Amino acid sequence: MPHPRPPYLQREETRYRKTVWYVRKERHGPRIRLKAEYGSEEFWQQYQDALSGLVRQRAKASAGSLAWLVERYRETSAWTDLSLATRRQRENILRHVLEKAGNQQASKITRGHIVEGRDRRKATPTQARHFIDTMRSVFEWAAEAQLIKADPTAGVKYPKQPKTDGFTAWTEDHVAAYESRWPIGTRERVWLGVLLWTGLRRGDAVLVGRQHVRNNEISIETEKTGMKVTVPIAPELDAILQAGPCGDLHFIVGVNGQPMKKESFGNTFREACRAAGVPGSAYGLRKLAAIRLALAGATIPQLNAIFGWTGSEMAMYYIDMADRAQLARDGMQKLRAERPVNKSAPYSRGSKGQNG
Repeated sequence: MPHPRPPYLQREETRYRKTVWYVRKERHGPRIRLKAEYGSEEFWQQYQDALSGLVRQRAKASAGSLAWLVERYRETSAWTDLSLATRRQRENILRHVLEKAGNQQASKITRGHIVEGRDRRKATPTQARHFIDTMRSVFEWAAEAQLIKADPTAGVKYPKQPKTDGFTAWTEDHVAAYESRWPIGTRERVWLGVLLWTGLRRGDAVLVGRQHVRNNEISIETEKTGMKVTVPIAPELDAILQAGPCGDLHFIVGVNGQPMKKESFGNTFREACRAAGVPGSAYGLRKLAAIRLALAGATIPQLNAIFGWTGSEMAMYYIDMADRAQLARDGMQKLRAERPVNKSAPYSRGSKGQNG
């Protein structure tokens, strides 16, 4: 039995017998055309953007302006070859930049302007780095295409990045607390199940649905790297998905039963974590999934296949972490076996030799 068509999605055939797809939310409202290939990850991302109102008709930019330059840049392979996740991230940055300086002549943009934009984001060094990367990609292309004389991003340094281990990995106790608060049959439990039992990044987790399932395996092209990952559906995840609630094309849905953007999902998931008394994040669950697999003896190729990594650095990080944990347990087990506890001589702060 075919799945019903998603809400507001319209199909038309041109006089040249070409199929085109539109989103129209109101009966006599404007139509938004979806240009990506039907059924692709980019198609469903454009569909979600149209539903959420992120797609707007851009006003025609004057020749030579920064807005005009960005329009030309979007037409090139320098832009289209970027992953969908990178384009979405940079599109958001460019939108804010163009709101402020879109009418300014691109040739008048100086290194000082780029440094000023970086420094406005100094409180969040990662955002400052993304800003530099975004503007650098535009101006490097423009300089090579001889649309500007000099690249104003040349020599602009990244802000100093504080050294951290990133998002805190979940523990098994965190999982137990969350599951106790959100039992099977709640959408919050579906969120946890998808993240934990697939190891997908947040941006992929909100896209995955029944259309990605074949032979009891989930196969999806990741938005960050474009690499296809395949994950068998564990019995635990199958039970969670069967209970739902899930959408037609997305396992993860919000209160209204509609799919969510990864940003809004991240915020909503954090609220569910707080309600469970868990200091968790979606990426922290991905870390726990990797730790579980490494502890189970997964190899580098196996970890790479599941998480979409390349090389050996990331896989070895989790394998080393698992090895250290196991070695610590083994070491303490040996210590306990070789030195039985002497119950007749309890520890005392004043005992002879305790301060040596």
